[in-house]
Amino acid sequence: MSGAATSAGASKFQAFMNHPAGPKTVFFWAPLMKWCLVAAGLKDLSRPAEKLSVSQNLALAATGFIWVRYSLVITPINYSLAAVNFFVGSTGLGQLGRIWYYQKTHKDPVAAYFGSASSATSASTPKTGASASAA
Repeated sequence: MSGAATSAGASKFQAFMNHPAGPKTVFFWAPLMKWCLVAAGLKDLSRPAEKLSVSQNLALAATGFIWVRYSLVITPINYSLAAVNFFVGSTGLGQLGRIWYYQKTHKDPVAAYFGSASSATSASTPKTGASASAA
């Protein structure tokens, strides 16, 4: 590589490393770790709707969307924090919709796609005793 190309690549890397919301700051690492909340919310798609917590998902939705706004008005503006909080809020809002639908119809709208954790465990347990002979 020529010296000009090397210095251009190094300057972009240095700009990233020394950015006010770069990897040398908490503004970079906090949003990265917060993706675990999004993953936990997506993992809850496999839980039965009747076992989901309204208060927990309401808190996730509210704080997610509040922090999106905050992420865009702080200095430095932190777009990665805004993105992760948008997904945290969306995950909480989606689960709240799922809980509402279940309470209204007694049908879990995502059980057919992701399976229910309770139906998976009951299907995998062996039948014993009178129930085994009846089947």
